[in-house]
Amino acid sequence: MSTYERLGRGPSGPPISSGEGAVRSGLAEGEGDAPPVVASARPGGSEIRSILVSLMLTMFLAALAQTIVATALPPIGRQFHEVTTLTWIITAYLLASTAVAPLFGTLSDIYGRRAMIVTALGLFIAGSVLCALAQNMATLIVARGVQGIGGGGILPVVQTIISDVVTPRERGRYQAYLSGVWTAAGIAGPVLGGVFAEHLHWSMIFWINVPLGFVSLALLLPKMGSIPVFHRRRRVDWTGGMLLMTSAVVFMLVLTWGGNRFAWLSRELAAMQGVSLVLAMVFVRHARKASEPFLPLSLIGGSVVPYAIAASALALSAIIGITVHLPLYYQVVHHLGASESGLALIPIAAVSTGGAMLAGRAMTHTLRYKRIAIAGTAFAAVMAAIMAAVTMPLWPLLAMLSLFAFGLGTIFPVSVVSLQNAVMREQVGTVTGAMNFFRALACSFVVAAFAAVLLMTLGTDAMIGHEGGGQISAIAASDLTRAFRYVFAATAAMMAAAALLLARMEERPLAGPSA
Repeated sequence: MSTYERLGRGPSGPPISSGEGAVRSGLAEGEGDAPPVVASARPGGSEIRSILVSLMLTMFLAALAQTIVATALPPIGRQFHEVTTLTWIITAYLLASTAVAPLFGTLSDIYGRRAMIVTALGLFIAGSVLCALAQNMATLIVARGVQGIGGGGILPVVQTIISDVVTPRERGRYQAYLSGVWTAAGIAGPVLGGVFAEHLHWSMIFWINVPLGFVSLALLLPKMGSIPVFHRRRRVDWTGGMLLMTSAVVFMLVLTWGGNRFAWLSRELAAMQGVSLVLAMVFVRHARKASEPFLPLSLIGGSVVPYAIAASALALSAIIGITVHLPLYYQVVHHLGASESGLALIPIAAVSTGGAMLAGRAMTHTLRYKRIAIAGTAFAAVMAAIMAAVTMPLWPLLAMLSLFAFGLGTIFPVSVVSLQNAVMREQVGTVTGAMNFFRALACSFVVAAFAAVLLMTLGTDAMIGHEGGGQISAIAASDLTRAFRYVFAATAAMMAAAALLLARMEERPLAGPSA
């Protein structure tokens, strides 16, 4: 194989990734000795569209699994006569999907995208069947963990496949389409979950994944042969992978149990935090010594990757943190019902997709592709600061939140494409998995931090009453308004930090034709 092919070029045309040579030092020792096998040509326009449709359906399944369960929890609890462990149906999926994201990304660079997308979808479908057939709460929670392992592998592999078939300059547009899929799932999930639980049976929220999963496989597998191959077989660092995943799981358990099962300053949580920190330190030490580490530390260094990961993590955790807690604000301050509060979240999700699509399309036309994301995140910071400073009626608030979401949405295609453009082709899966891993950790941390802010401002009794489901009226509107000022102010600071990180990030040229 020629050097020309090893750099990801086809028989004609520009390089797929313009930043590859700059980070070859990010390869672990010996990685450059076994070049990947590269397909002779990239798929054409119609093939890319077919691949995209199947990937969007696959992504929709993983996104839907995170949102469809919430509204079905009450009937599940009634059937199994168990409410104390009910939230673990959601927590098990979240823990599993977060922990395995870097694993699937790395394995896709070793064994290929086809093998890993089939594995991820297979586990997701199997987990869905086990969930639907569960006869008790313990079985359902374990099955949700299996489903989460599959769902957690879908996102990084799908994003990596897109990087294989589309040049960096065109890639932002396709990443924006995936943002639209997450928006659709976020809107449809609670609605479908409620309909299935009320009019059919809660198991339908899992059975629906089976036919859709097989349709996705049927659409995708025939096209996988036309996708360029960039993976490179090497030894899997299972020790490093287990250290990283275990550290993450313990850390997320701290965030899940903090303020609920244990007090934040309890000895139990302090011990768990210590275990998580020790495991993380052992992982770092192991990664420095290993000849082919699970996650090369040099890969997440440099002038692009850490800035892109941190900026996108701040943006995603900001919008997730606000979305999780806004229904309480709507119900107490603006006196909306539960269903109306859910509908009031739609503008945030829908409008953020518009910002992502704008940024993605702009990347195909301009060399200075960072500017729109810097301007968008700075604009979002200003909107959040205004919401922190001014108490406004419902409709102006919804308008401000929509403008905030639009500006925030511009960061996602820019950060993902910049990150993938900065590494060797045989490392795109690894770095994409790492990005999703750190973003999930950041989201969990920010959701817990916002809850802590509300807890400190409102008091323990009010928040416990709210979480118990029947004491919302005990929360004073003026107190909650004051508490959310801190939440909006923290969000403004996070978005300002994201804008600064993007400004500091190196803007490497994107290969590919300009539309």
